Amino acid sequence: MEKLCKGLKVIHQLSATTLWPSSVKPMTADSDGTQDFWPKGFSAGAVSANIKYSNRKDLMLLATEGPATAAALFTRNLCVAAPITLSREHLAFSPSSIRAIVCNSGNANAATGSKGLEDARAMAEAVAQELSINPKEVLVASTGVIGQLLPMEKVRAGISSLAATMQRQSVLDAASAIMTTDTFPKFFTLELELSGGTIRLSGIAKGSGMICPDMATMLAFLATDALIEPALLHTALERANRKSFNAITVDGDTSTNDMVAIVASGSGPEIKSDNSSDCALFYNALEAVMTFLAKLIVIDGEGATKLVEITVKGAADERDAERAARTIAQSSLVKTAIHGEDANWGRIIAAAGRSGAIFNQEDLELHFNDLSILKPGMVADFSEEAASAILAKESYTITLRLGNGTGEATIWSCDLSKEYVDINGSYRS
Repeated sequence: MEKLCKGLKVIHQLSATTLWPSSVKPMTADSDGTQDFWPKGFSAGAVSANIKYSNRKDLMLLATEGPATAAALFTRNLCVAAPITLSREHLAFSPSSIRAIVCNSGNANAATGSKGLEDARAMAEAVAQELSINPKEVLVASTGVIGQLLPMEKVRAGISSLAATMQRQSVLDAASAIMTTDTFPKFFTLELELSGGTIRLSGIAKGSGMICPDMATMLAFLATDALIEPALLHTALERANRKSFNAITVDGDTSTNDMVAIVASGSGPEIKSDNSSDCALFYNALEAVMTFLAKLIVIDGEGATKLVEITVKGAADERDAERAARTIAQSSLVKTAIHGEDANWGRIIAAAGRSGAIFNQEDLELHFNDLSILKPGMVADFSEEAASAILAKESYTITLRLGNGTGEATIWSCDLSKEYVDINGSYRS
């Protein structure tokens, strides 16, 4: 309960301080999770299957009332988990007829060979039997320890009891069931006014460790009641992902199981074309909710105590800005300095210098929030006390200007603490 209260507090605080697009209305669930969370046409449920842990939810199902449009993005890791292989296959077979997403925590079903793929198929088949749908209409996801087979008797038993838990209201159980080392469930929902009426965008996510840009290491499941064709939905997801889940890092590791999926039930207004104002509004809203969930992941980074927004401006192009921002955000030396609240600006410019971005070091300008740390000509004349006051905050910005170019990029990162080592030194136990 303490972790849940912490999570709800974080969600409410972040919602209150986020600058939302004028077209959206952000919403949060009540502490008991009874708010009407999911869009029209969706329900979700969760059970305790005792896959790894006892007496905690570890199996989740999100389902639609009828055929729905879907899109998904997956890990680029060459060591890919069986559920990713299967979900790619099912999505390619019929992106216009996805009816459910099933996910377990505690076991990644990765590096498990042909038996792992067989088990992933068995999960889809069990869900299909319960919902009276085609197994190819089910996306499968798993998260947890790599290299161990799923306890399929427990998984099958859990799936058979999921149907009785399905409802539109509760989100806490579903969001909790996909957690591993997360300390709180991550969820958010908002409403968007389109020309044809109101739609809802809702999502849950998990992630705490093995978080790195390049399809950041996490799972996220999004739902909307918009009526939208698969190609347009995929384009919107891909664009929004670049500025959200692909713009976070905790430790520089990319997982075998990364997946972000969105399902559109079509119960609400239609989004007709990529050039429409409705489409632009939908994209902005999707990016907003995905960015919100992405920030929750960084805030909950394993052992993290700081959320730091790292922005690089004035680069030759956007690609160079991304290179520099990501390298700074993933630098262990920068992250430990952030944890120690040390204004060690040399680590920041050194990381930018090895990033592959092209710039003249004499042009560099560095700020912590609004405090100037480094001026052009390598002039570092600032108050250590003022810098320390900023670095003591739970959240702040680091802005590095490389020159006068048009390239700009932002990455969200966190500090690296001793607790991170403790968590990951005993993850399998």
